[in-house]
Amino acid sequence: MGLNEYLLGLNNLETIVRAPGHFKYTKHTVAAHSFRVASIAQVLGDIEELNGETIDWKSLYEKSLNHDYTERFIGDIKTPVKYANKELRGMLQTVEEKMTDEFINLEIPDEFQDIFRRRLADGKDNSLEGEILAVSDKIDLLYESFEEIVKGNPEQAFKEMFIEGVKTIKKHQHCASVRYFFAEIFPELLKPDFYGKAEFLMALNRAIDEC
Repeated sequence: MGLNEYLLGLNNLETIVRAPGHFKYTKHTVAAHSFRVASIAQVLGDIEELNGETIDWKSLYEKSLNHDYTERFIGDIKTPVKYANKELRGMLQTVEEKMTDEFINLEIPDEFQDIFRRRLADGKDNSLEGEILAVSDKIDLLYESFEEIVKGNPEQAFKEMFIEGVKTIKKHQHCASVRYFFAEIFPELLKPDFYGKAEFLMALNRAIDEC
């Protein structure tokens, strides 16, 4: 028993496609998503520090890099399915946690097991680092879905993903990094022209007003 299976799992994440079941012009994998989320979290962490917060960088990097590692066990389940109801979400989480625990017990050497239980646990907790992870995850979703919207993807799901992502991020507006994102970054993201932009922005603004 060594760390070989953990390292092999990184290859698995390169084969798991994000947003399964939807037509996409650009396919994104869980592995690429994890790297992008870690990079976004790094930027948000910098912003928080510049605004006087103290960041536990080890915790932030561990949370962001490993936040979707357990998808190697159950894959990337469609968001509407995953969140269809609390009972189903709870069942999926229980299965994921059980498979993760079995993986750690069987494949991770004893001296590393506590470390991996921390790293592979749900990182979206109430800590500042957990909030940064939650926001970074949704920001990457915004960029993924907006790319499809700009390219004229006919799937309505990507517009819904984008709007829901914005609404989720806005719940963290007490964070300086989120306020910075909406003031300085978000307007730049929305600049490209695309067919149906006016209607999309109207729907987006309505959703934001409801937040």
